[in-house]
Amino acid sequence: MGLSMRAFREAATTDTMVTASNTKPSLSRRAFASGAAAGFAASFFAGSARAAASAYPPSLAYAATYSSPAGPEGSKGRGQGIYLFAMDPETGALEQRAMTPNGANPSWLAIGGKGAFLYSANETATFEGRKSGSVSAYRIDPAGGLSLINTVSSEGAGPCHLSVHPGGKYVLVANYAGGTVAVLPIDANGGLLGFTCAIKDQGSAGPERSTSAPPGSFAISGHEAAHAHMIQADPSGRFVLASDLGLDRITVWRFDAEHGKLVEPAHFPLPPGDGPRHFTFHPNGRWLYSLQEEASTLVFWDFDSSNGKLSAKQSLSSLPKEFTGTNFTSEVAISPGGRFLYAANRLHNSISFFSIAGDGRLTFLGEEWTRGDYPRSFTIDPTGRFLYCSNQRSDAITTFRVDRERGGLEFTGRYTPIGTPAMLAFLPR
Repeated sequence: MGLSMRAFREAATTDTMVTASNTKPSLSRRAFASGAAAGFAASFFAGSARAAASAYPPSLAYAATYSSPAGPEGSKGRGQGIYLFAMDPETGALEQRAMTPNGANPSWLAIGGKGAFLYSANETATFEGRKSGSVSAYRIDPAGGLSLINTVSSEGAGPCHLSVHPGGKYVLVANYAGGTVAVLPIDANGGLLGFTCAIKDQGSAGPERSTSAPPGSFAISGHEAAHAHMIQADPSGRFVLASDLGLDRITVWRFDAEHGKLVEPAHFPLPPGDGPRHFTFHPNGRWLYSLQEEASTLVFWDFDSSNGKLSAKQSLSSLPKEFTGTNFTSEVAISPGGRFLYAANRLHNSISFFSIAGDGRLTFLGEEWTRGDYPRSFTIDPTGRFLYCSNQRSDAITTFRVDRERGGLEFTGRYTPIGTPAMLAFLPR
């Protein structure tokens, strides 16, 4: 059922597009001056002299939301679907361009086909009369607009995460409420076919309380059953990893790309009750970092790409040393250059940042207030210059400038209003 914290540390040591309003965000003097020559009112999609002169071309991003009356943690979703934003490359400001209605909680997004298709995990309890959520496939037009291709079962209730396999032929989905993971083939037109593999996580759930949570913590969630929380392939595509919060473990399968099957599972336990939520690979493909929701910990693992084996090397808190009380972590990500790691804390409402040493170990550097309530996730833009935090309970995405030399974050003063935001996904350049 898992390792004790002491044993663990010892082991570690050895549908229709709706156009947005024409309201524009206010400009800084620098942005106004650089854009005046071409006229700021010129069409974004036609391009402007300011964008052409910038070292960073404009980016498009899609925001996932909770949009159903049955939203997250029993609350009502206030989003309307999937939102399209344009990012100002100088200021980091987001400007809404469109919204594609989806009332089924499209709470996680992944982009495939080298930017031609978008897939959404629709986090609901039922789909077409079955106890399952669904996954939708969309075609992305040249302006970033979405058109629905099809929607299929996720093969489990409450899909909360999905990703596209590096080979581009499969979508991988984790179903939190159903405790299942599934593989969905992608057809030649970007649509989804019936599943080739669906696996129900088996095992004993961990204890209600984490063995390594901060003093005074009442972070109690999800240890009554299996709860698959994230699924993603390693960079090579040879292996697929999934975290199960309820079973306190990460499972690694070998991926049979010819048949779309997850085979030869190996389980890697975390301390009882800690609840692994999300994980991320370092750009070198050899280091993995997992974030535990109820323990508020980060674990650094060595990943052997020849056999898929994980070896724990370090565990540390995602919170300041003096913290006591309840916190739930949410998201973990690494800067594009691989020098810094970031982790989001809900209730503490912060993003902590860490340096990554030459051997992969982490050192806590500091933390920044999210300027919002309950950060469901955050995303670093492709240039590594800005970080966007999706504040679920305060209905806004907040923008931070990233210090790429020291790892710190500076709030830009920009709030982007959006109902119950869940995450932001950038369109590849």
